Amino acid sequence: MSEHRRKPPQPQGGGRAATRRAAQQPSGRRAAPSHETTAASASEPHEDERPYSSRAEARRAAQKGGRRRGADGGGAGRGGSGGGRRGGGGGHDGPGRGGQPSKKRLIDYPRHNKHGWRRWVPSWKQTTGLCVAFVGSILAASTIAYALVEVPNDTLASKAENNVYYWDDNTPMVSTGGGANRQILPIENIPAAMQNAVISAENKTFRDDSGIDPMGIARALFNMAKGGDTQGGSTITQQYVKNARLGDQRQTLDRKFKELFISMKVGTDVDKPEIMAGYLNTSYYGRGVYGIQAAARAYYNKDAKKLNPSECAFLAAVLKGATYYDPYGGTDYISSRTPDKNLAAAKGRWSWILDEMVKDGHLDAAERAKYTEFPMPVPPGKSDELSGQTGYLVDLAKAYFVNNNDKGVKEENLSKGGYEIHTTFNKKKVQSLTKAVDKVYKANIDPKKRPDTDKHVQFGGASVDPSSGKIVAIYGGSDATKHFTNNADQTGAQVGSTFKPFVLAAAMESGVRDPKLQRVQSAAERTPVSPDKSKYNGNDRLKIKNYDGSVWQNEEGKEWLQTNDGGHSYGQIDLRYAMQESANSPFVQLGMDVGIPEVRNAAMKAGLLESSLVGADVPSFSIGISDPSAIRMAGAYATFAASGEQRDPYSVDKVLKNGETLYEHEGKASTAFPAKVADNVTDVLKTVVEKGTGKNARLEGREVAGKTGTTDGNKSAWFVGYTPQLSTAIDMYRMDDNAKSKNRKFLEMFGTGNQKKIHGASFPSDIWHDYMEQALKGTSPEKFPKPEPIGEAVLGGGATPSTSPSKSASESAPESPSTSPSESAPASPSASPSASPSETCNNPFGCGDPGTDGGNDNGGPGGGGRPTESPSDEETDDDGGGIFG
Repeated sequence: MSEHRRKPPQPQGGGRAATRRAAQQPSGRRAAPSHETTAASASEPHEDERPYSSRAEARRAAQKGGRRRGADGGGAGRGGSGGGRRGGGGGHDGPGRGGQPSKKRLIDYPRHNKHGWRRWVPSWKQTTGLCVAFVGSILAASTIAYALVEVPNDTLASKAENNVYYWDDNTPMVSTGGGANRQILPIENIPAAMQNAVISAENKTFRDDSGIDPMGIARALFNMAKGGDTQGGSTITQQYVKNARLGDQRQTLDRKFKELFISMKVGTDVDKPEIMAGYLNTSYYGRGVYGIQAAARAYYNKDAKKLNPSECAFLAAVLKGATYYDPYGGTDYISSRTPDKNLAAAKGRWSWILDEMVKDGHLDAAERAKYTEFPMPVPPGKSDELSGQTGYLVDLAKAYFVNNNDKGVKEENLSKGGYEIHTTFNKKKVQSLTKAVDKVYKANIDPKKRPDTDKHVQFGGASVDPSSGKIVAIYGGSDATKHFTNNADQTGAQVGSTFKPFVLAAAMESGVRDPKLQRVQSAAERTPVSPDKSKYNGNDRLKIKNYDGSVWQNEEGKEWLQTNDGGHSYGQIDLRYAMQESANSPFVQLGMDVGIPEVRNAAMKAGLLESSLVGADVPSFSIGISDPSAIRMAGAYATFAASGEQRDPYSVDKVLKNGETLYEHEGKASTAFPAKVADNVTDVLKTVVEKGTGKNARLEGREVAGKTGTTDGNKSAWFVGYTPQLSTAIDMYRMDDNAKSKNRKFLEMFGTGNQKKIHGASFPSDIWHDYMEQALKGTSPEKFPKPEPIGEAVLGGGATPSTSPSKSASESAPESPSTSPSESAPASPSASPSASPSETCNNPFGCGDPGTDGGNDNGGPGGGGRPTESPSDEETDDDGGGIFG
């Protein structure tokens, strides 16, 4: 028997007192001697020591004392000298394992009965309780949030819009190039194939789910919490809520929570067809369009209800991101997304979506087998809304606003939509100009019948108000969705003799230089010319001289002979007559006498851009080897119409967004020329229309000033003219302007339109006349200001005429660097074997016969060597070639 089962020794002395004292002794493995117990009890008595009422109570007390705690001094723990099984303190003072316990708290953490790290480890009860409390609080908060959240209306989606362009009378022209297209479609007008395509591609459980994907939301929240890539809602309902109900694309926690609760309510309260229609009508498809209808027209030029399953599968792919799936390359300025990369990606996703539709039971396998060829969409920005002239007008207005506003609005801002752009374009005038061009083209140009001469014929035009600079009409080409170059803008077509008025203006304002002064000369040392009193040699194949009388030579030391169109020699003629007949040689020499820099400056003051003025170091600069746009030519001539007041042409009056004016044009005029200079130029150009090469442009009852122009090799032809109210430029040329071609070249127009040669006096002036007649219809005729007398009599051509016989034409005329020897100018058929009149006459003021036909119709380098009949007075025109033309 173990010690703790032994009976305690019987107390000596007997009696109830002894029994009571014995009961108070704690039982243990070894009882302390009685004298030690008595001593301990006497020295440290227990507070609660009291007599027991019965023997059983004493026995129970003894058992409790031995098992639960020892006496303070007498009972020893396991390491002490006495005590029970779970005895008290070891020895008199030291605590044992079962020392006095600490008081237990309501929330037992740190844990009271654990030591070391175990005190900080929650119990399973605590852990379970915390989890239950957390889940409960989340559910409670979600319930409250769900009850309180309100589903917003589709107000933001309905307010989204394109940029709206307006005519000059504030009526809408077109809505394009911006935000959501407002052609909202009901679900019955959206093809079932389109609905099924997005279901198979994005949300297979759409028709059965509650509107949210808990795993998708959790994944998005987790990624955002750890700072990784954010993710949007993965269900169609969530995307619809984000696009149409929230209008908030931010990837933030608060937006995610809003989306979550609104999606749950929408999924419960809104029918699935309504959600699908809202999603497809508000989603972004790239190319600046929102909604399935706008996307169908932007990508396939058709209404959405006419889309086939193959096209629907592609548009479902585009919803994933047009930047990566538009076959024409990345949008949003991501240059790494090339057309090849995007096309490959689009084909892959398109094919996958069709396969998924079959797998999901949305498309028959037999029908799927029909769609083996990728449905290539049309190029971006070439939808029907921008067909005809509209695309050119929109591009011109958009470019003008982006380049001239001071609010920092860029093209990417315009792509977001919401702008009201009020243009200067007049709808009736644009239509009149288009009709005038179409009339001439249909009556004369036949690419099928004459492919070698009539193919690739292009027309361009622009019309400007001289009093304001407003561009009221342009003709950019046959169709902005088919012909991508805006012919009203700079095309590279040389302007020919329509440049001569700037030479005359420089000569009247700056004057010609004194040949005796071999230095830079002040204005006082120059002599302004008179268009009627000053005379210049107008003969064909004229040797051009520097202002000091020395013969001009090119960088290779070779001389040059300037030709006239048709080989005409006019003799010594005044500048008015030279302009009237468009003789080249007088204006080339006049430009040398004034100075090419002065001519160039006059052109820039009139309104031409410096970047378009080329060849300013050669004499032929004065007869139009530069290539300004039709817009700039119309604007520059408008400067003469406004008596020297120059206003830059512009196409946008004002731009608004949300009712706020972001831009408003401020009309600023500068004095380019004194009024008497500009009015004299106008008076000379009136003569051109009344008596000269521009007679075809006369308007009944109105004063008209203008100038014809034909260029080297007959590669372009112009007519630029104006009335006091309107200035218009028309150009014509041949060029294969395929956008894919890098080496586009101008082609000759000999035989074009069944004409031997195209002059500015022919088709361009026909178009000008028909347009201006309609554009000015209903307005009162106005007269030009009467010009003041100007300038002095100048005998041009250098200090002294050459008296020594010059070399023959074939010896003195160098070959053009770009002209083959076979193209060099032949001698005039009518000239004597020894020399031409201009080469032998010692009296430059009386030589030559204005009626002489020199037999050379090309005024460019080398003459071109193409014989032609002499044109009549109406047909006689210039050739803007000359040296290095």
